[in-house]
Amino acid sequence: MTRSDLVNKLAERFSQLTQRDTEFAVKTILDAMSDALARGHRIEIRGFGSFSINRRPPRLGRNPRSGEKVTIPEKLVPHFKPGKALREAVDERLPVHDDPPAA
Repeated sequence: MTRSDLVNKLAERFSQLTQRDTEFAVKTILDAMSDALARGHRIEIRGFGSFSINRRPPRLGRNPRSGEKVTIPEKLVPHFKPGKALREAVDERLPVHDDPPAA
């Protein structure tokens, strides 16, 4: 699902909102979440999951072209951990294929 899919779905569900209002609402929520993560806060949405920041320590890598050792600096990256309700909902809806594909 893309941002525009989400906007369209919300606009269909809440007919009293205009398309423009729905776009503004989605943008506001996503901006607030991005801002909170950038400030180092954790976001928890009950029944959905939580967003947090993980620290990737500095490490030594290699340039694939020259083989030269390169120092890769520390990074802070967003991390999503799905909640129990989301994991169960996804697990219920996935088709289970026990048979291998025919050749």
